[in-house]
Amino acid sequence: MSLPRLVVAAPATGQGKTTVSIGLMAALSRAGHVVSGHKVGPDYIDPGYHALACGRPGRNLDPHLVGEDRIVPLLLHGDTAADVAVIEGVMGLYDGRVGGHGFASTAHVAALTRSPVVLVVDISRASRSIGAVVHGMATFDDSVEIAGVILKKAGSPRHAAEVASSIALPVLSSIGRDDSFGVPSRHLGLVPAAERDEAAHTLDQLAQQIAEVVDLERVLQIAATAPDLDATPWDPHVEVTRPSDRRPVVAMAGGRAFTFRYAETEELLRAAGCDVVSFDPLTDPALPPDTAGVYLGGGFPEVHAAGLGDNVPLRADLKAAIMSGTPTVAECAGLLYLCQSVDREAMVGALNATAEMTPRLTLGYFAATAAGDSLLTSAGEVVTGHEFHRTHVDPPAGLSPAWTVDDRTIGFVSPTLHASYLHVHWAGHPHLAQRFADAVHAAVPHSAAPVRAVERRAVAPPAAITDPLRYHGDVEVAGGLLDFSVNVFPGPPPSWLSAALRDSLDRIGTYPDAAAASVAAAARHGRPPDQALATAGAAEAFSLVARLRSWRHPVVVHPQFTEPHAALQQAGNRVTEVLCTPETGFTLDPAAVPDDADLVMIGNPTNPTNPTNPTNPTGVLHPAATIQALLRPGRMVVVDEAFMDTVPGEVASLASEALPGLLVLRSLTKHWGIPGVRAGYLLGDPATLAQLRQAQVPWSVSTSAAAAIAACTAPAATADTATRAQTMIGWRQDLETALKRLGVEHVPSATSYVLDRVGDGVYARLRVAGIAVRRADTFPGLGPEWVRIAARPRPETDLLVAALSDALG
Repeated sequence: MSLPRLVVAAPATGQGKTTVSIGLMAALSRAGHVVSGHKVGPDYIDPGYHALACGRPGRNLDPHLVGEDRIVPLLLHGDTAADVAVIEGVMGLYDGRVGGHGFASTAHVAALTRSPVVLVVDISRASRSIGAVVHGMATFDDSVEIAGVILKKAGSPRHAAEVASSIALPVLSSIGRDDSFGVPSRHLGLVPAAERDEAAHTLDQLAQQIAEVVDLERVLQIAATAPDLDATPWDPHVEVTRPSDRRPVVAMAGGRAFTFRYAETEELLRAAGCDVVSFDPLTDPALPPDTAGVYLGGGFPEVHAAGLGDNVPLRADLKAAIMSGTPTVAECAGLLYLCQSVDREAMVGALNATAEMTPRLTLGYFAATAAGDSLLTSAGEVVTGHEFHRTHVDPPAGLSPAWTVDDRTIGFVSPTLHASYLHVHWAGHPHLAQRFADAVHAAVPHSAAPVRAVERRAVAPPAAITDPLRYHGDVEVAGGLLDFSVNVFPGPPPSWLSAALRDSLDRIGTYPDAAAASVAAAARHGRPPDQALATAGAAEAFSLVARLRSWRHPVVVHPQFTEPHAALQQAGNRVTEVLCTPETGFTLDPAAVPDDADLVMIGNPTNPTNPTNPTNPTGVLHPAATIQALLRPGRMVVVDEAFMDTVPGEVASLASEALPGLLVLRSLTKHWGIPGVRAGYLLGDPATLAQLRQAQVPWSVSTSAAAAIAACTAPAATADTATRAQTMIGWRQDLETALKRLGVEHVPSATSYVLDRVGDGVYARLRVAGIAVRRADTFPGLGPEWVRIAARPRPETDLLVAALSDALG
């Protein structure tokens, strides 16, 4: 193929090659030529200016990132229908990867593409010595042809003439010491074009200046001397395939804060059947509709941290998408954006980590080995990439590393998230694009949290309550009210859980077998297989315990969820209530439990390090010593840990404690958002579980429930458990902050809801305002002045707060 082309290089960095390259592109474009701009090396910023100058994507040519064999095909791919290609070099002409003997240098790319070189030389500190520099550059490597020289920062015409007389090669131009020749820089280099409102005007000025001092026809003549190239243009459709006939949406971050990504990344995803839609994390209130994958490239979130933090609705929506399993790739700036904070400015919070600016620059080319199987990689695969940042991220808990480089790890992964400092050019590793596209095609599209005005209409309370113990909050949300009543994680389950449930339908032609689910649940908590029993949710577990034996004196500690009390009554037991009161902060005095109680049911886990915790409607913890004081020979203590998985790290759990007389109950309903699949399990001593298993109705645990238990207790779910917990805790913290501002009395909580004393009548007024909260007077020990409010994303919380402010008068 015939393609006029040239490389703009320099003896060292900082001599003006970027200014000259961009100026030539702009001047040639404005002269009516179709120009294709390219950059040697991994840099993202210069190609942004190239795109602005040429009116077409700027592209990178980097042998380290994509391999030598792809350089010419990528050049030809970018030059389709172009009259001329201008390739901007990197650093000094012969400077490449450290220890690589010039590999990936400007000279290397010039030789691979057989392109003539125009050398830009800063002459501000020398005169005839420049001739020696140019002579050395021209004769150092026979594979490199320097066809012309542009002198930069000449002090005067006489100075420029003296230098030109020392150079044997054609001197194309002499440019004076004009500060307007250039673009501003900051801590990582040039300011991206997308961040400069005046960038187009600056390019117009630069194009005019270059056209006045450089003979463009001479430049085109040099470019035309480049020989034909015997290669086929790179084609993304050859590199990847479409996994399905659908076109799922990949949301790709853009705008001023996220300007770093290679053009071929988007082209590969489109070739793989994805619809790539840009969104601006600084301004857009939500992800694009039906987002099935997220790509967060590089940029400068530390510069725009305040603006990113202020966009609370988008942060909440993105966090909800990631927590629900939307496949997500985050490179460098994307990694920072997903942290809890960057320099103490709030970010998305999908990673339980913080990022800080540091004085040290991390810069380099690397060969990275995949530390394990992940969204993008298989364990042991090697890719090439680069790092370029001045920030540090403390490793988040519960996530595996993405890469290993020498003796260090880079990045963090879960089954649906790949976040790393390492920049990778997917044109050099198209299998990464394919795997991401495969996951996106298989994912359930994310639905943004509803953001709507609070409707004021007459909404009656639910029908009169005839049996408070059988009352459930799901009846609160009838009539389309905004749901703050049901403590189920909003949004779809993670994609891996949805896939497990779908796959279970292939087995519904046979009777269910929950044995494997029980084994998985036991392993999840480090127990032998005979110490776990899969159940059809908490309801079946409570019923099994209630009917396990003829209880002489069963006790239920209240306030707690009423299902265990109802199950005991239904089994014919006369229940004693032990009430925790607001006056004592809802703490339990073990002495209040009768000595002869042979069964104690308590809706709370144990947390020796945290003063509050989640699994009763108050959100208050009963300390470890309190639980242990209840254990004694002849007594069974049942602890309902329905919400323990909302606690990051589950540091409060008793599920791994094999204590005599202790039975721990877990449910998957709330955390994983699957109330329609009754799934849970019991943990206890083998003898007790054997009795419970014998009393269990055959096949009570459905095939889908067993699949859900196995999936949610598998090691692969651990990371998603932690990140989803962090999401709910963040929502709850936002809610508590708002309640404090309103002066609402509430019980400090560590779970996904808050118990509030709002006053009698507020519950009904909120319903009229279109808001459903959980009435609390059905819980023994609480009255009509109490309500329980579930944590929701910030946009919905803002609506609740506005309605609650009005309802309080």
